[in-house]
Amino acid sequence: MISRIHPHRLVAIALGVLFWAACLTLQAQAGDIKPFVGDYVGSANVVDDDGTETPRDMSVSIHETKDGFNVSWKTTTYKPDGRVKEQSFSIDFKESDRPDVYSAAMKRNVFGHEVPLDPMQGEPFVWGRIEGQTLTVFSLFIDENGGYELQQFDRTLAEGGMNLSFSRFRNGVKSRSVETFLEKQ
Repeated sequence: MISRIHPHRLVAIALGVLFWAACLTLQAQAGDIKPFVGDYVGSANVVDDDGTETPRDMSVSIHETKDGFNVSWKTTTYKPDGRVKEQSFSIDFKESDRPDVYSAAMKRNVFGHEVPLDPMQGEPFVWGRIEGQTLTVFSLFIDENGGYELQQFDRTLAEGGMNLSFSRFRNGVKSRSVETFLEKQ
């Protein structure tokens, strides 16, 4: 014997299926690295906690990898005495067990597997997340006395590129910040 489904129940089932499909679609879009992929350049004045400003050129390259994505960035700082200091960083990120949160695999262990660096050895612990239109990279450093430094890079998509907001905190106190626009190349 075939039972009939009441029309109200059928509508409720259809709405439930649509709701779950929409949730899954939003979840898939929330952590998608594809919109961030590209090369970006810009410059800004970095503001220290004492109010001094230092000019700096910046670039970032974001691309997909086999198991996740890579963020590589370079800064060129122009010191008041004429010195020029360049720094480059490159980090591979992989999915973690948490949605939209990515772990950094920055070195290989004795078995050849990528593992995060060890903050108790003075190395940074790095992770990332994608929240809406913002890709955030965090770096945590623990000093020899148990104090800490936390760096936060927020890269938010904008027309023609992305807005970069950088902050550095030492033991909970903001010690440096910069905000600028990086143009997509």
